[in-house]
Amino acid sequence: MARNVRAARALALSLGAALLSGCVYASVGGAAATGLYVAAEDRSHAQLARDAAITAQVKARLLRDKHVRGFDVNVDTRNSEVTLWGHVPSQLTAERAILIARGTKNVAAVSSRLQVLPGR
Repeated sequence: MARNVRAARALALSLGAALLSGCVYASVGGAAATGLYVAAEDRSHAQLARDAAITAQVKARLLRDKHVRGFDVNVDTRNSEVTLWGHVPSQLTAERAILIARGTKNVAAVSSRLQVLPGR
């Protein structure tokens, strides 16, 4: 009896995961049908999760920093390589944001596309 219950739970979890993954594909297909560009993803699910975790960690550190306005800096991560985007008030602030990103665990490289706009 206990074996049947475990088997039923495993089957239910498998079906649930399959249905949820189908929702992802359906939403991507729906985006493509509405004219939005959807790129083919070449990263594994594990790498996507690692990249999302890195993005969250970098963003959280930027938001906590007294010298960087974290809401002014966008963070993208691909294959553990971080790209910073946005506008900052000084070169010093840009350098601080880059240092914060480089000091974050699991970051392989940092690329900056930050633009300095004094008075911002």
